[in-house]
Amino acid sequence: MAETLVSNTSASPISLAAAQETRSTCCYCGVGCGVIIEHKAGQITGVRGDPDHPANFGRLCTKGSTLHLTMTPDSLAVRALYPELRTSRDASGTNARTRTDWNTALDHAADKFAAVIREHGPDAVAFYISGQLLTEDYYVFNKLAKGLIGTNNVDTNSRLCMSSAVVGYKQTLGADSPPACYDDVKHTDCLFLAGSNTAFAHPILFRRIEDARAANPAMKMIVVDPRRTDTAEQADLHLALLPGTDIALYNAMLHVMLWEEWIKPDYIAAHTEGFDALKRTVRAYTPEMAAEICGLTKKEIETAAEWFATSKATMSMYCMGLNQSTHGTHNNAALINLHLATAQIGKPGAGPFSLTGQPNAMGGREVGGLSNLLSGHRDLTNADHRAEVARLWGIADVPEKPGLSAVELFDAMAAGTVKAVWISCTNPAQSMPDQNLVHKALQTCDFVVVQEAYRNTETARFADLLLPATSWGEKTGTVTNSERRISRVIQAVPAPGEARHDWDTAIDFARRLGQKIENANTATLFPYANEEEIWNEHRESTRGRDLDITGLSYAMLEQKGPQQWPFPQGAESGKVRLYEDGIYPTASGRAKFVAAEHKDTAEKADARYPIRMTTGRLRDQWHGMSRTGTVARLYAHEAEPMIHLNPVDLDKRGMKDGDLARVKSRRGEIIIKVLASESVRIGQAFLPMHWGGNAMSGAGANALTLKTFDPFSKQPELKHSAVQFEKYKPSKTETTEPKALVAMRRMSSESNALQLMEELREQIKEMPQASLTLAGRDTPVVILKALTEALTPEAERALDVALSLADDFECVSYRDVRRDIAKRARVVDNKLAAVRLTGEVKAASWLQDMMVNGGAATEARKWLLAPLAEPPAGNAARGKIICNCFDVSENEISAALRTGESLEQVQARTRCGTNCGSCVPELKRIAFRAGS
Repeated sequence: MAETLVSNTSASPISLAAAQETRSTCCYCGVGCGVIIEHKAGQITGVRGDPDHPANFGRLCTKGSTLHLTMTPDSLAVRALYPELRTSRDASGTNARTRTDWNTALDHAADKFAAVIREHGPDAVAFYISGQLLTEDYYVFNKLAKGLIGTNNVDTNSRLCMSSAVVGYKQTLGADSPPACYDDVKHTDCLFLAGSNTAFAHPILFRRIEDARAANPAMKMIVVDPRRTDTAEQADLHLALLPGTDIALYNAMLHVMLWEEWIKPDYIAAHTEGFDALKRTVRAYTPEMAAEICGLTKKEIETAAEWFATSKATMSMYCMGLNQSTHGTHNNAALINLHLATAQIGKPGAGPFSLTGQPNAMGGREVGGLSNLLSGHRDLTNADHRAEVARLWGIADVPEKPGLSAVELFDAMAAGTVKAVWISCTNPAQSMPDQNLVHKALQTCDFVVVQEAYRNTETARFADLLLPATSWGEKTGTVTNSERRISRVIQAVPAPGEARHDWDTAIDFARRLGQKIENANTATLFPYANEEEIWNEHRESTRGRDLDITGLSYAMLEQKGPQQWPFPQGAESGKVRLYEDGIYPTASGRAKFVAAEHKDTAEKADARYPIRMTTGRLRDQWHGMSRTGTVARLYAHEAEPMIHLNPVDLDKRGMKDGDLARVKSRRGEIIIKVLASESVRIGQAFLPMHWGGNAMSGAGANALTLKTFDPFSKQPELKHSAVQFEKYKPSKTETTEPKALVAMRRMSSESNALQLMEELREQIKEMPQASLTLAGRDTPVVILKALTEALTPEAERALDVALSLADDFECVSYRDVRRDIAKRARVVDNKLAAVRLTGEVKAASWLQDMMVNGGAATEARKWLLAPLAEPPAGNAARGKIICNCFDVSENEISAALRTGESLEQVQARTRCGTNCGSCVPELKRIAFRAGS
């Protein structure tokens, strides 16, 4: 039991002796859950949900509940611990680096940036930052670029996820201010979820939805999504529209509302403008017309319109499915039109609510973290706004020209016009679209700084200078979640090695750079001694703005807990929901209808690329897996990258579940295993976004996606690409049929496992279609999967040495030369320690389970020494882990249901679904299919 619960300020010492608990927040999605970090002797020992935090009331999802496992001493194997400076760059752009000290590193960076600015001007440098930074970090980077250097080239990975929501709010409601809140879920009578697999992407918010539906069985839930996701499975109405047809759907719903007189003319007349133009637009969008465009039925559209308009309170929630589109802004606006036309806004249970993807995307938006924004929700194109910020910062002016957005930035790097870039807390070499171009950009750019907690990301290998940053549990500052709620982030443990806070590094660099730039007064621009002074300046920048937080302070956030904005000076509390008075932050005080027309996706499916591929998240992984990828148990639900395809499409190509496919788009290709799934329509596919070049062949999903972006938000269409696929076959230059290879080793710790993965990456460079995963729970197992024409004796020896399967270890082996099958294994104390299978790999899952669970290797010995193609009878693999909290597999659940147990009985016996609840939608689906 911890001795103390602390909310220490940054000036307070961190105890290294007594067991303590520190309140902070989760560093994953935008729900912004509160956590209590357990720590002792400078090490994080556990984590649990904060019962007093209003975002989650103590609940955590599978990712949040394993955060402490990402911060064990083992995690240092992949952490950046000291500055590293490039000594050479090879032809691929990969940089060899050596350790250096902070002074040398930052002086070198300042020299490089200053030289580029002198020779090519301030717009030849840029910063690419992240929605995972704290607000204080964001503010300093914004000021460094726009205030000191004089360039607006500071953009963020939030451009890839939330920028369409920002512009959608501004075009309609007048400001980037989400009007609803989490508490509205329990007040709504109709929940409209669009482009969001909330059950996976925002699981704790989905728990609230489940609670609200249990308390109000009459509540309707509509889900708009091309896939039948876990969220869609729970819907009263699933609108499985074709990708990119949202505007046609919403316009048709409004057409029905007009025809049936379900709109609110009095509200429209008193509080809005532009409705007549919208009426003329939607007149053509009959349900019949939209049904053909969207791939829906007329009845589905009419039902959705009726439920939305006639409900006492309708709330919409939407995410990447709307935003990541070349018409993402108008997707948002068309949905907001429905709220304005039916007065479903400004009251409990109603309103359009954008769900942010990252923990502090909102905080970044508050301080002007995009290349077209300024602090306090100001616009760069507004001269008065620029003057206000210039006065606050004490500078002559802020540059007028908007900076480069994310896609434009990497285009400019590839073209050689941006010659120095600073990348902080993000991984564009995995997350940006059109990875071939992005890698070229990183190779071409003269000087690349990567400020990062993890040294093994895809982007880190391009760094000319790698700077170690603090991570979750080590940082201090504030974040803002999706419902405008600001939480204090408290440092629990000291930073490892020489890692520094992002804001601290940026200020140190700014002061050094300022000495090399004419007329730069860094003493005035960067006077901060700690993060609270930064936040206080940010707070002042909001005075009188829609997000006014002048009534808040660090002390209040620590004493009274998280608070919503606006919270102006003198207020007793923040505002729970906005626009209750019908007055909007526009010139006229009225909300604006936007007349948007349906547009096709940027890339159409055709005879050559007939499959419409969408991308998205899995339940237990996060972004590019630099953090979640270090936790073995988070691979238990989906152990490897797979592309989800309809069985009909597989059958047409003579393929089956588990086959390897070559998937191509107009930009690149990957080799990946297929998963037969009826959750996608015929002619469609789904590819998880998480795996990149560090874990599979090629660059992952974004080797296929395109960079075309929305003209208003400049957010790229990551959600849709046209692809083709075929069963993997050797290319014309290959002379032999490639063999399947699976190599696994049971490790003593995740640190050792991660180190082995790094070693194996070096060994498998010449192995085509190689992928690496980390599977298991408390016992990690490193798994290498590949197709290879043949292992050279040298490569085979190197691989076996790494796996402890070389001749100088006690190993059992079997080789069938005629069938080209080989099996090799090491057994220690009757436990399977390592195995390599070539040519015949059907038993891999069974052997993996045996290694993870530490079972006796007796049956494995029998199989390994005999020419059997299948695992021994009765010893099938456990299958997919459904409940990560209590390690309950799909096979075990299904078997119990077949014996007559009800789902409730299975849950009572195994406890599955009774902790974080992330697996509840999947449990219900399994039970439904079993007829239970």
